[in-house]
Amino acid sequence: MEKETKQFTVSVYTENNIGLLNRISAIFQRRHINIESINSSVSEIESVSRWTLVVNLSEEQMKKIIGQIDKQVEVIKAYYHTEEEIIYQESCIFKMRSDLLFDERQIQNIIKDSNARIVTVNRDFFVIEKSGRKEEIEMLQRELSVFGIMQFTRSGRISVSKDEMKISKMLETFNH
Repeated sequence: MEKETKQFTVSVYTENNIGLLNRISAIFQRRHINIESINSSVSEIESVSRWTLVVNLSEEQMKKIIGQIDKQVEVIKAYYHTEEEIIYQESCIFKMRSDLLFDERQIQNIIKDSNARIVTVNRDFFVIEKSGRKEEIEMLQRELSVFGIMQFTRSGRISVSKDEMKISKMLETFNH
């Protein structure tokens, strides 16, 4: 019987070293698990990076993978959370032809209704930025695709946990 899969958000606190991303992605690759999204950034502690990955698998698999990630020398600590345990966002930008902004009144309504914002406008194109849940971004993409999107890109998930993360205190001692 197959285990129930669900979406998990993985947070990995790490030193910023070359090659670590390859080793961590190999942990997922060996198990034939696709990484849905990945984001890397600085964390709340100086000199410590935080990676946020989104994967779909069973909790049993997730626990094993977290154990493997934690064994990497440069990894300080790895955590996983369910959708209900985090607050998260994604961001995206769309590049569209400028004439659409002035000739298609519907585009302005779509931008307003989706809580997106125009970042820049020039003679040839304009750029729209939207932050929100994956579903909101996908809906905006569907609505704008009717008019022709010149370019589109979306970030990986960024998240914070609803509960206190003890890692901050641990990292403070690591940093001193």
